[in-house]
Amino acid sequence: MKILNPIILSFTLLLLMACKQKQQDENFNPATAKRIVSVSKQITEMLFALGKGKDIVACDLTSSYPDSAKLLPKVGYHRLLSTEGIVSMRPDVVVYSPNIGPATVIPQLQQVGIRCKEFFESNTLDSAQLLLTALANYFGVKGVADSLNKQLQQQMQIVYAAQKQCTDTPKVMVIQFGQANNVFFVMSGRNGPADAMIRFAVGKPAVYQAKGASQLSAEAIATANPDVVIVTDFGFDKLGGVEGVKKLPGVALTNAAKNNRIYRFNEHDIVYFGPRSAENIL
Repeated sequence: MKILNPIILSFTLLLLMACKQKQQDENFNPATAKRIVSVSKQITEMLFALGKGKDIVACDLTSSYPDSAKLLPKVGYHRLLSTEGIVSMRPDVVVYSPNIGPATVIPQLQQVGIRCKEFFESNTLDSAQLLLTALANYFGVKGVADSLNKQLQQQMQIVYAAQKQCTDTPKVMVIQFGQANNVFFVMSGRNGPADAMIRFAVGKPAVYQAKGASQLSAEAIATANPDVVIVTDFGFDKLGGVEGVKKLPGVALTNAAKNNRIYRFNEHDIVYFGPRSAENIL
């Protein structure tokens, strides 16, 4: 009996798998998906807003809104996902943003035949509305997205009116607690969603000039001298409140600490844009 060349055999098997996957994708209707795994906190919230929360069977650790998302099985931190954990959930589709990791996770999932759908990164109010629409189009609920976006635009008119009443323009610093690496870092001053929200609320992002973002620099925080310090909920609670925050490097030397203008914000209210952003800004 003639034995096939191993290289030819492997190529043939891969080709058959690719053909099978293509056929499955052609027959797949996302609107009927009943087992969704979402590994992006922004996408998770949007799926719940679109009425698809009942079909999410698992999410990443950072997906914390709404409360129902906290009760879902977790498949790892979004930058350190567990391929085995995702596979065990038997998803119809895995939805994700480009900033997930490790880089091997999506190829591994596709290799075992799991359907994966990437959506674009969204760091602005306008792009968040586009992302919501893209998700709605994919899952067949476009009308819901249209309604939510219209509502958001109406609420932003209230924001614009409130801006005209503001006379105080404090320097604001946002300190986030990294759940994956167990460190505090400054997330404002980096032109991300937090800075945009601060500006929408007529504040000024405090300029934080330090190397990297993985550790707090006492000198850089003292030099930035924010009038207001916001600490996301995980870190604020870990420190035990305002007095604990003042013990972070450099914070005690700031105007925020001296005037007790240190506040706790839910992380999901300030690290990305979504249907609730106008309310969060107000």
